[in-house]
Amino acid sequence: MKLYFQYCSYGFSNCYVLGTEETNEAIIIDPGSMENVTMESIENNNFNLRAVLITHDHLSHVRGLRTLKRIYNAEVFAVNQSIMSHKSTMVKDGDILEIAGFTIEVISIPGHSSDSVVYRVNGMLFTGDVLTAGLVGSTASAYGAATQMNKLRSRLLSLPGDYLVFPGHGPPSTLEAERRFNMDIFNFDQNRSKRPSFRVDI
Repeated sequence: MKLYFQYCSYGFSNCYVLGTEETNEAIIIDPGSMENVTMESIENNNFNLRAVLITHDHLSHVRGLRTLKRIYNAEVFAVNQSIMSHKSTMVKDGDILEIAGFTIEVISIPGHSSDSVVYRVNGMLFTGDVLTAGLVGSTASAYGAATQMNKLRSRLLSLPGDYLVFPGHGPPSTLEAERRFNMDIFNFDQNRSKRPSFRVDI
């Protein structure tokens, strides 16, 4: 297995190419832009690009799809039925995808966006903007923040063992590091503990 990383100048986002030497097949996650380094990681390995996995439909994670689809006949997987006017194969929480020799689990964690998902591949989590090093995804409301945090706890942070975390922005991390040191998670817990409680005797 080979994993290649691209830092996209547009939106300062991360794009990943994951390929296997056994079949020379590959998938790409969140093509924010298609630059030379990404093309080289595909072409120099003679990868057959089979799929595009979209963690969420924000422009900094999908803008490169237009260029990609002009070159490669790769199937797009996303929560939404179309991405950048390209039809996608819709996924939902709990789906298991068998693509390019990889078993991929779809984990839905709405909050940052309604369509946010994490892709679990072997010992790796491609988290989009849901979880980054030391942070969690920004949300538009307290309800969205609570929904996201509850899902993070029940679906990601509760996973047994340590996983490598490959986020949509910033450096990679590990799940154990986020459990221990993620300040957004810590601050959310602190703020929740400080909320006043109300008791009504009837």
